[in-house]
Parts: sequence; C-alpha cells; structure tokens
Amino acid sequence: MSAENRLLNHFLLFLVLLISISCKSSKYAKTNKVYKNLAKGYAEIIRAAPPNHQAIDSMSTENQSWVGSVNFGIRRANFVILHHTAQDSTAQTLQTFTIPRTQVSAHYVVGRDGKVIQMVNDYLRAQHAGESRWGKNTDLNSSSLGIELDNNGNEPYSDQQMNSLYILLANLKKKYGIPTANFIGHADIAPARKPDPNNFPWKNLAEKGYGLWYDDSLETAPMDLDSTIALRIIGYDVRNIDAAIVAFKRHFIQTDITPILTAWDKSVLNNLYRKYLKD
Repeated sequence: MSAENRLLNHFLLFLVLLISISCKSSKYAKTNKVYKNLAKGYAEIIRAAPPNHQAIDSMSTENQSWVGSVNFGIRRANFVILHHTAQDSTAQTLQTFTIPRTQVSAHYVVGRDGKVIQMVNDYLRAQHAGESRWGKNTDLNSSSLGIELDNNGNEPYSDQQMNSLYILLANLKKKYGIPTANFIGHADIAPARKPDPNNFPWKNLAEKGYGLWYDDSLETAPMDLDSTIALRIIGYDVRNIDAAIVAFKRHFIQTDITPILTAWDKSVLNNLYRKYLKD
C-alpha cells in the first residue's frame, strides 16, 4: 500500500470516528437543552429575593418582611438509593429518562460496561424513589441520590459495573459525608412496591463501607425480640409488615424471601438493628 493510500485510510478512519462522536453528542442535544432551560428556571426561582410565592397569605403585609441572611447553602443528599433499571440496555434507560411523560429519572446510570452517565445535578431532586419511606423520612427524592444499575433484574452485575459503582459511591460518600448506613435499595424504601436491585451483592458493598451487614458470628435472638420494632428501627416501613419482612430478607438473607422470619432471620435482625441503633 502506497503512502498516499495509507494517509487516505487514516483520514477516512478519523472522519468516521469524528462523525460517530458528533452523532453521539448530538443525539441528546435536544434533551440537554431542555435540562439547561429547566435548571435556569429553578435558578431564577432561587435567585428571587424576597422569594416568590412564599409570603404568609393569612398575615398582613405590614406584619412580615424580608431580610436576606448571609448564612445559607445548597441542600445536599443524605442517602444513596440503588436501583436496577429493569431494562435491556443503557440506551433504553437513557431514552426512558429523557421522555417527559415517563416522569422518572436518576442522578446516575451505571452501565453493564462500567460507563457512568450523570443525568441530574447532585444538588437537584431526581424522580427515582417515588412513594417511599425510610424511618421518618417520607420524601426520599428530596434527600437522596438515585443510582440506576443497567440490569434487567434477573442477571448478574458485571465486574466492570460493580467496580465503577464502588468508585462512584466512594466519591459521593466523601463529597457529601453520607453515613455508612444510608446506602440502601429501592426495595428497602418501597417494600410493598419494588424489588430492586434484585439479587444484589449487598454484603460486598457493605464490606467496602457502603451499607451495614451482620456479623459472621451471631447470637441467638432473645425470645422477647419484637421484630416489628426492630425492623422499624432499621428504617423499614412496617405498616405492611409482610412487605417489610420480604424487603429485609431480600437485602440481608437473599436465599429466602418469604414473609416469615425464621430463627436465623431473627438472629440476623437482632444483630443488625443494634448496629443501626449505634450508627
């Protein structure tokens, strides 16, 4: 092959790569613009001083005023909620999260190949948790970061995916000071509605400092252990106790997710709720 032909082939290869990159970046140009405009609108709401529509309607204007404090900051997340996408590809999930009618999103999507896509600013409220509860927190969307793992719910999580997740979690934990106990799953906060992330390696995650796990050596649970109170102390919504038990077992037992606590399950529960009391 002549030098001219080699040069031409290199140029054509470069052109193909350039077109490929351009197509990828322009594919979401429209939704990126929508995101930018929405963020601009929220910025204008925050910038307003005094704030719009926050006056006390039932009080006379003479009896209320505005003085801007110099001591404030942006709210930050205190929880990380893990999900599986229940879809077949990252591309499918990105499509779902960029269609207004779906009304769902997440802060991050972690692909099977380990690639991490951020979709919502950490300081903004993504719509990933839905109707949920953890302890006394009834609006997890407002206090958490949502991470979606590209997984249909019935397959293993790849090594590349888990390695990227560990790096992402380390960054978020350090940046926002998120407590170890506050790395949980969608099923934990919505036990009657959601099973995700299904078949997830929670023990491995806890060993790296993201979430709690029970000790290898367990004491037999006391006869007077109140399982409902123990589950509530951990954070579970116990209004539907069967759903709470299933969610607990989905996270910590995994080999059996029936709504019945065995003697072993109670020993695990007893060990864990004491850890949550200390955390």
